[in-house]
Amino acid sequence: MEEFRHSYRRLCKESGAEPQETVLQQLQELPRGRLDLATQSLTVDTCRALGKLLQKEALLTELILSDCMLSEEGATLLLQGLCTNTVVRFLDLKGNNLQAAGAEALGQLLRQNKSIQSLTLEWNNLGPWEDAFAAFCGALASNGALQQLDLRNNQISHKGAEELALALTRNTHLQQLDLRWNSVGLLGGRALVNCLPRNRTLWRLELAGNNVPGDILRAVEQAMDHNQERQTTSRENRARTHVLSKEVQHLQEEKSRQFLDLMETIDKQRKEMARSSRASAACVGQLQEALNERHSIINALKAKLQMAEAALALSEQKAQGLGELLATAEQEQRSLAQRQAKEHRLEQQEAAERESKLLRDLSAANEKHLLLRNQVDELERKVRAQQEQLFLARQELTNTAAELKIRAVQAEERLELEKKRSRQSLEDVEQLRAKEVEHVTRHLEESERAMQERVQRLEASRLSLEEELSRVKAAALSERGQAEEELIKAKNQVRLEEQRLAHLEEKLRLLAQARDEAQSACLQQRQTVADAQARASQLSLQVEGLRRRLEELQQELSNKDQEKVAEVTRVRVELREQNGRLQAELTAQEALREKVAALERQLKVMAGDHREALLDRESENASLREKLRLKEAEIARIREEEAQRASFLQNAVLAYVQGSPLRALSPQK
Repeated sequence: MEEFRHSYRRLCKESGAEPQETVLQQLQELPRGRLDLATQSLTVDTCRALGKLLQKEALLTELILSDCMLSEEGATLLLQGLCTNTVVRFLDLKGNNLQAAGAEALGQLLRQNKSIQSLTLEWNNLGPWEDAFAAFCGALASNGALQQLDLRNNQISHKGAEELALALTRNTHLQQLDLRWNSVGLLGGRALVNCLPRNRTLWRLELAGNNVPGDILRAVEQAMDHNQERQTTSRENRARTHVLSKEVQHLQEEKSRQFLDLMETIDKQRKEMARSSRASAACVGQLQEALNERHSIINALKAKLQMAEAALALSEQKAQGLGELLATAEQEQRSLAQRQAKEHRLEQQEAAERESKLLRDLSAANEKHLLLRNQVDELERKVRAQQEQLFLARQELTNTAAELKIRAVQAEERLELEKKRSRQSLEDVEQLRAKEVEHVTRHLEESERAMQERVQRLEASRLSLEEELSRVKAAALSERGQAEEELIKAKNQVRLEEQRLAHLEEKLRLLAQARDEAQSACLQQRQTVADAQARASQLSLQVEGLRRRLEELQQELSNKDQEKVAEVTRVRVELREQNGRLQAELTAQEALREKVAALERQLKVMAGDHREALLDRESENASLREKLRLKEAEIARIREEEAQRASFLQNAVLAYVQGSPLRALSPQK
């Protein structure tokens, strides 16, 4: 920012003007990205230099020029410099009395600038200049960057409101518009209400202090709520599509990874088969060579045949022993098969127990989910009760304001009656005591002024109370919107988690199917390669036949209870089909339980946060009620003081009239 300061000095010297010390001091204390010149009276030369600097400045994002007493020429120079700026996001021109030239310069700024997102024009004079304000509204209609516009206290009439309505029908980026404390009236309010159905981006429109009827204000609030709900749903849809795209991409990556793994395993098996074929060819060659050698040795072996016959007898004896060993081995094999069948039954029982445990856990999770939904409903009921209380408080405030007005009118009537009485009493004494009458009239005029001042103060206090009421209403509406958004977010998170659980279950099912296909392919290749494992394959076929029988029996049982426990039977069938993959599914289910527990913890935390927020809101409502009670007590005290003073004044006038020495002469006259 030191470079910005030096360039400001250089431009002032080039134009032959002295740089302002207050501006230099503000530039020296300037935070990064923010230029605050509020309440600094800027000259035309300073505005010209700042406009030239802002054309090329690439670091400032906030420019605050509120209450700077800008002239028309200075404001146009600054706004012309901002036309080509692409960095400033926030511009504050509050309290600068901008008129026709300022409105035209602002229109040019909105046509050319594509970076300003927030524009504050409070306490200016743009409304009385209809042509300039129409040009400003036309530029607003074509602007595609501005999101927040503040036009409070600009004397905007119903014609200006109609121009703004035309601009809003074409603008698709403005989100917040503040028109409080103007002169929009009934016609302007109707024009704004008629343009809102064609605008789907504006979700905040303030019209307090514009003499707009209540039905129009309610229609505006309904339109704003509708636009806000539409934006929230669009954001939710975008978030859901983003999550779904991520899930789909993740599934595609996993499928591609599994496919690559399968291709790698197939390639490895092919390589092993080629290697085994090469080894078998080499073995065949070696065997052929050995056969050739043995043919040459056969003659030598014939001589040893007799010795072999003797050895044959011995081998027969050994064969008998081996037969006995084979019989024992077969018995052992049968016992092993029985043991395996028993172990398989035990595993099935354990699987059934685990399945029942999983079902109990699922039922408990569903009950917890229902409890959480009941808690959310209770929170919504509390929010509605608070809204009703706020509505009652608003009605009480309006009643108190009406009572204040009625009592002020009664006080004025009493004052007029007192004036008439005093004038009638003074008309009789005017000819005798002119000086005393003048004194009394002066005293009465002073009392009237005091009473008028009191009435003005009461009006000012009433206006302040109305402003506080409008602020409280806005705060309550914002809190209500935040609470509804938090509830919607919590519901959306629960829905997303449910969808995620469903996606995970679908993913597990697809993985299990892919794994089954891969295992079946591997089994087929192993069966083609390994002919020596025929007995193992027969045993596996027997086991599969037993499994099929068990599945048929289970299907018969499940057909009887199909109406009650369809999902449970499906889980049992899947578990019995996947006996070899129970461990992997159990680990996945444990992970799912952890996620469910984490979700329950998150929901508990969110419920606690909601409770704390509701308690804070209740405390704020109590403080607001206490403030209202204090204000009412203060108004009552002021009324009592005014009544006492009026009675004192009346008594003093009566005592003065009764105690005058000429009172006895008035009847004779």
